[in-house]
Amino acid sequence: MTPSAPRSPADAPAPVPPQSRGAARPTPAPDAPARRPAPPRTAFACRVDAADAAGAAALPALLRSLVLTNPGVCADFLLRHDGLPDDVLAAARRLHPRIVDVPTGDGAVHDAYDDVIELRPGWLIAADLAVLRDPPDAARARYDLTDEQFWRAYCTLPAHRQHPELLLHYAPPLLRLRPTTDLARRAALALRETGAYEEAVEALAAARPQANQPRFHDAMGAALMAVSRYDEAETHLLLAAAAPELAAKSFSQLARLAWLRGDEERSKAYAREGLDAEPTNRTCKALLRGGYGLPEFAPPTGAEAVVSTQLAHAAAYATGQENAGDKVLPEAVRLCFGPDPSARRWHPVPVHRLFDEEALAEVNARRGLVVGGGGLFLPDTWPNGNSAWQWNVPDALLARIDVPLAVFAVGYNVFPGQSYRRGRFRESLAALVERSAFFGMRNRGSVERVRELLPERLRDRVAYQPCPTTLARLLQPGWDDEAVERADTVLVNCAYDRAGRRFGDGYPRFLDAMARAVRALRERADVRVAAHMTADEQFAHDLRREHGISLPVEALYERTNDEIRTAYRRTRLVIGMRGHAGMIPFGCGTPVLSLVSHPKLAYFLADIDRPEWGVRVDDERLAEVLTERAGAVLDDHAAAVADVRDRQQVLWKVTRDNLAELRTTFGLERRPGAGAGE
Repeated sequence: MTPSAPRSPADAPAPVPPQSRGAARPTPAPDAPARRPAPPRTAFACRVDAADAAGAAALPALLRSLVLTNPGVCADFLLRHDGLPDDVLAAARRLHPRIVDVPTGDGAVHDAYDDVIELRPGWLIAADLAVLRDPPDAARARYDLTDEQFWRAYCTLPAHRQHPELLLHYAPPLLRLRPTTDLARRAALALRETGAYEEAVEALAAARPQANQPRFHDAMGAALMAVSRYDEAETHLLLAAAAPELAAKSFSQLARLAWLRGDEERSKAYAREGLDAEPTNRTCKALLRGGYGLPEFAPPTGAEAVVSTQLAHAAAYATGQENAGDKVLPEAVRLCFGPDPSARRWHPVPVHRLFDEEALAEVNARRGLVVGGGGLFLPDTWPNGNSAWQWNVPDALLARIDVPLAVFAVGYNVFPGQSYRRGRFRESLAALVERSAFFGMRNRGSVERVRELLPERLRDRVAYQPCPTTLARLLQPGWDDEAVERADTVLVNCAYDRAGRRFGDGYPRFLDAMARAVRALRERADVRVAAHMTADEQFAHDLRREHGISLPVEALYERTNDEIRTAYRRTRLVIGMRGHAGMIPFGCGTPVLSLVSHPKLAYFLADIDRPEWGVRVDDERLAEVLTERAGAVLDDHAAAVADVRDRQQVLWKVTRDNLAELRTTFGLERRPGAGAGE
C-alpha cells in the first residue's frame, strides 16, 4: 500500500511522467533550509513549423488525447514554431491552458524544467502518458472533436480524475454555451479551492437550478457565505438541508452562519437540527456548547471588570478540539500587556463573527483594541466578502472605531501557490494599516509580503513584532525554569491540513524518511507524536500502517493552555511542522527543529538567525539531516537550551521596544516585572 496524504483537488499536482527524461534533480543543500525550492517541473514539447500544414492539422488531436487520457495531468506544453498563424495558436490555447510559445532556436526555455517530454504532432497519447507513435485511423477518429464536444468530454469525467486547472479552462466557455447545474457546481467547487469565491458564485448563477437539487444549493450556499451574502446563503442552505444525505452538513453550515451573524439562539436551533440528522456532528456539538466559545478566556480574577479600563481583543479563538496553537496564542498576546489575561482586563472579539454595530459599540466603550492571535491574513479559513481576510469587518465600521487600534503579531499565512484573488483584501488591508496606531507582523517575511500589497505611502508603517508564544517563559507570571523536570522524550508534530500544498506528491517519500529518523531517535529517547489537531494523529496511524512503528500520541488539542506549555517544557526536543509546534516550545525554553512545509517556519528561523534548525520536508536527505541535528541537541542539551534562551532575548528586545510605544498609545501603566526577562 502506498500512503497518501489527504488533499483537496486544487492541491493535487500533476504527476511526474514515468517516461520523462532530462537532468536529474539536484540534491538540496542540507544547511540551507530557509528557502524551499520549487517542486520539480515537467513539460511537454512539440515542434510545428508554419510550412508544416499536416503537423498543424494534427496538433489538436495530440492535445485532446493528452488531456482526455490523462485528465489529472496539467503541465506546460512548449510549442516550438517559426511563426504559426494566429488561428492555429488560438486553437491550441482553447484546448490547453498551458501553451507556451517557444520561437525556433530558443533552447534556453528548457532550462526552467527538470524534465521535458518530446512529442510530435502526428502522435497520440494514451493512458499513463504512453506515446502512440503510429496510431491507427480509428484511434485518431476518437479525437476528431469540436471544441464543445472536447470540453464536454472532459467536464463529464469523474470529478476525482480531473485536474482543477483543466476543469476551470473548459467549464466557463461550456457554461456560456450550455449551462447545467452539475457543471456549474463542479466549476464552483474548483474555484472555491483556489479562493475565487466571487467567481464561484458567478459560475453557479449561470445555471437554472430546481428546488430539488440539494447538492447545487449546498454549493451555492457555501459560495454565498464566502462573499458575505448571508440572507441568500441561508435560503440555499435550507433547500440543501431538505435532503437527508446533506442535512447534517447543511444544518452545521446554517448554525455557523447564524453564529457569525450574532444570533446565538438561531445557531443552537440549527445545531440541534444537525445533531438530529447526525448525532456525532462536531460543528453542531461545538455550537450547542456556546458557539465558538472562549474557554481559554478565563473569567475575571479579583474585582469585577470595569469596562472603561479594559482593552478589546480581536482574535481567532480556538475551542474544543481545534488547533492547540490557536488556543495558546491569544492568551500570549494579552500577557504582553500585563499579567492578567482574564476577562477582568479584556473584552473578547472573535474575528470570524461579523463585526456589526453592537460589536463596534462594545469596542468603542473600551480604552483600545488589539487585533492579533492567529494567522489572520489567510484567504481560505472562514472566508468573507467584507474584508477577504479572517477579521470579518466592513470598511465602514472599521473607520468608525474611535479608540486606538493595534495590530499585534499577526501572521501572513498564505501557502506557496496560494494567493488573494480579490482586490477587496488589498483595500481592506490598506484601510486597516491607515487606521492602526501600530501594525506589527510576527516575522520579517510577513512584513515584506504585506508591504508588497500596500501603497508605497503605507509600507513603512508595517513593523516587526515577534509572536508572543516565543516568549512564554518571559511573560508567564511566576515562571520558574527549574520547576519542571524534563522527561527523556522527543515530541514530533506533523501537520495534515492542506496536505497537498505541504507535500505535493512527495508524501510517501516524506513518511519513509520520517520512519528512518524515528527509528534512529528511538535509540536515544522516547519518541511521541504531539498532535495540535485531531488530523495530526494521521502521522502515528501512517507510521504504524506503513512502517510498523507505533508511537504514543500526546493529544494537545484536548489540553488547557497551561497543560500544553507544561508538555513542551517537560520534553528535551520538539520536531514540529506547525508554526506553533516550534514557537511554543521555543517560548518554553525547549530546543526545536522545524519540518519546513510553509514559508512561515523558515521566516521564524531566519529572524532568530538559526536557519540550520529547519529542514525541508522535500529534502532528499531529510532522514539523515534530522537524525544528525536531533542527535547533536541530545548530546549537548544544556548548550542547546542556552542557545534557545539567548535567541529569545533578541525577540524580547524587539517586543519590549514595541510595548513601550503601545503602553503610551493605550494609556497603560508600565508593567511591573512579571517574568524572567523583565
